[in-house]
Amino acid sequence: MLDNLLSSKLDSLEDKCLELESQISDPTVMADMPAWQKLTKAHAKLLPVVMKYREYKDTFKAFSEAKDMLKEKLDSDFREMVEQEMEDTRDKLDSLNQELKILLSPKDPNDDKNVIVEIRGGAGGDEAALFAGDLFRMYTRYAEKQGWRTELMDSNVSDLGGFKEVVFIIEGAGAYSNLKYESGVHRVQRIPTTESGGRIHTSTVTVAVLPEDEDVEVEINPNDLRIDTFCASGAGGQHVNKTESAVRITYMPTGVVVQCQDEKSQLKNRDKAMRVLRAKLLELAQKEQHAEIAENRKSQVGTGDRSERIRTYNFPQGRVTDHRIGLTLHKLDFILDGDIEEFVSTLKAAGQSQELQKGE
Repeated sequence: MLDNLLSSKLDSLEDKCLELESQISDPTVMADMPAWQKLTKAHAKLLPVVMKYREYKDTFKAFSEAKDMLKEKLDSDFREMVEQEMEDTRDKLDSLNQELKILLSPKDPNDDKNVIVEIRGGAGGDEAALFAGDLFRMYTRYAEKQGWRTELMDSNVSDLGGFKEVVFIIEGAGAYSNLKYESGVHRVQRIPTTESGGRIHTSTVTVAVLPEDEDVEVEINPNDLRIDTFCASGAGGQHVNKTESAVRITYMPTGVVVQCQDEKSQLKNRDKAMRVLRAKLLELAQKEQHAEIAENRKSQVGTGDRSERIRTYNFPQGRVTDHRIGLTLHKLDFILDGDIEEFVSTLKAAGQSQELQKGE
């Protein structure tokens, strides 16, 4: 059951929601589009909590009515039915109570941001690069299913067609909240096409998921930047153009280096590289300003440390295991085609559960 403090807070939120609904429907407010949009955004933010609270109140009413009925004289069959109703509504109340606590828990300020994803081949050489390509396709297919937009920022193609490294941005509501748990080392176990003896090889790929910074959050002094240009190249170092369109930017105070060579235009490559740089500097700033960020990454269901293996993709057995939550799914082909929602939702739920435990 909800405690008095939580009930009082939810009552206040419901009153605020009703007030916003009244303002939104006011013709004078509707005439001021910026003000109206601000109010509708505030209303949309409150509505999920308020709707869940109303569901809780309806369920509590049904529970109370069943409880009162049991005080009366009832025949055995009807009493059994009412007792079952009371048990069902009690279970639902417990579930709704947890959902409300999660909805009211502090949100990660980055959750609604776009993400910049960096995938790099680790141990395993060409096989790691090929698997980096598999993961790139997995995330872009997942983004496509969510209705998000994907844009390639930079890539270094391997001789066999995979990626030594690939950097791309995913734009869409909730991109970071869904993908932030993907940071870490992904391990693949399979027989390489170049393996004549049929032996299973183990390779690793590193994935980093960074929230994209907004210009107002990180100030960059142009004097702190060293910008180099060079000719973009393809697999094996072959030049794909003869103009210096590729851009490498070094942020000298920290030594952070980013580059982009995907566009034919030097200006576009520079803009893309700056987006990656801002995301990296935001991450550094957050680490410095909040000592608990490293701990938070651990609390995000085990760890978000990129040096630790978080998931294994076993091709011979067709299974994928997430080691942080102990979840194994035997549908590797579907997962590599972007069907990672079960991992995403379970990791989010586990992360929310740990946040609730920290708050208690």
